[in-house]
Amino acid sequence: MNTSTVLYTPQVLALATSLASYPPDPALPHAGDARSPACGSTLSVQLGTDGMGRITAVGLRTHACAIGQASAAIFAEAAIGRNADDLVSFFQQIEAWLRGDAVLPEWPGLAAIAAAQAYPGRHGAILLPWKAAIAALSSNDPSS
Repeated sequence: MNTSTVLYTPQVLALATSLASYPPDPALPHAGDARSPACGSTLSVQLGTDGMGRITAVGLRTHACAIGQASAAIFAEAAIGRNADDLVSFFQQIEAWLRGDAVLPEWPGLAAIAAAQAYPGRHGAILLPWKAAIAALSSNDPSS
């Protein structure tokens, strides 16, 4: 197998285990959920924000493959300071990249799961953290 298509690299597995740094936090005011219809993976996110709607804290609960878990860790590691508009923009960029219509977006760490682009069954799991976070920020008042 070509190494560019190896999915479960040591880096991916390390990212998956790093989710312990982002435990679920029901005390955070913004919560959202997402599910991938293709594989059944799910993700719940809790977010804290500042008065400008920028993310200040992230809590996650995932039930996903290692690619979905790695995607969640990649999201969490770079989410602080982002707002809902940033998340929507990156979500759209990632969707376009997964379809093959764009280059890999410049979200830090995303290159670690770039091989998953060749596996459409994993695309839904990759998008889960952005979907859940967008839902969390759009369904709650960011000033709370």
